[in-house]
Amino acid sequence: MVRTAVFPPFEIIEGDRSRGLVLLADHAGRALPDEYGDLGLPTTEFDRHIAYDIGVERVTRQLARLTGAPALMANFSRLLIDPNRGEDDPTLIRQLYDGTVVPGNYPMGAEERERRLDRFYRPYHDAVGAMISSVHEATGRSPFIFSIHSFTPVMQGRERPWHVGVLWDLDDRAPKALIDALSEDPTLVVGDNEPYDGALRGDTMYRHAIVNGFAHALIEIRQDLIADDSGADEWAARLAPIVDAVNARPEIHERQKFGSRTGPIEHKT
Repeated sequence: MVRTAVFPPFEIIEGDRSRGLVLLADHAGRALPDEYGDLGLPTTEFDRHIAYDIGVERVTRQLARLTGAPALMANFSRLLIDPNRGEDDPTLIRQLYDGTVVPGNYPMGAEERERRLDRFYRPYHDAVGAMISSVHEATGRSPFIFSIHSFTPVMQGRERPWHVGVLWDLDDRAPKALIDALSEDPTLVVGDNEPYDGALRGDTMYRHAIVNGFAHALIEIRQDLIADDSGADEWAARLAPIVDAVNARPEIHERQKFGSRTGPIEHKT
């Protein structure tokens, strides 16, 4: 677990914006600013999935290198505040997560909640929006937004059979192509909206892709496959040509507003 007095809420990996591709990693980091200590938790809790998405930082760095695309990663632990939730989501700041009580998050007053939004959550999303806008401006076309996550092999005593899952809402342009390409490998069990449903109102894909009509997909890789550098590198190498092929499709760079299964949305112009 890493703490620092000077705390940047995100890291930008520079890349070629003319490629029309943006890589995101909402849960890459597990750090906390000094003032929050360990949120009252043993430091070992920050080695668990409750603190971050295991393996995702390495996969994202390698995928950015292999594709040449820019990437943006959140540095703060989702135990502090979860950037992949809407501001009104009850799981934005968790007080209990997979059996672990988080003392530093309880009680949570309105002032402290707003402070975390202003210092960590909103700067991250401002940076995501700025990167997407810069890619859009560089190409004159709608960007392809690819979000990288990981999931536990077992949850609540149930084994998860998937090696990888692709999450999506109503815009199937990128997800279907990704699922088809990944499924060509007979050794992989590929989940379609598994192990989670990709329709989550207010999350990163909703906020930056769905509302704008940009093609997007969120990938979930099983954590035991990318927990070490060799596994993460292998998955980045597997994904790079697939992501490149999807990004090369003309329809991926057309702005289309599909809406959301979560209900009506106000589209940005």
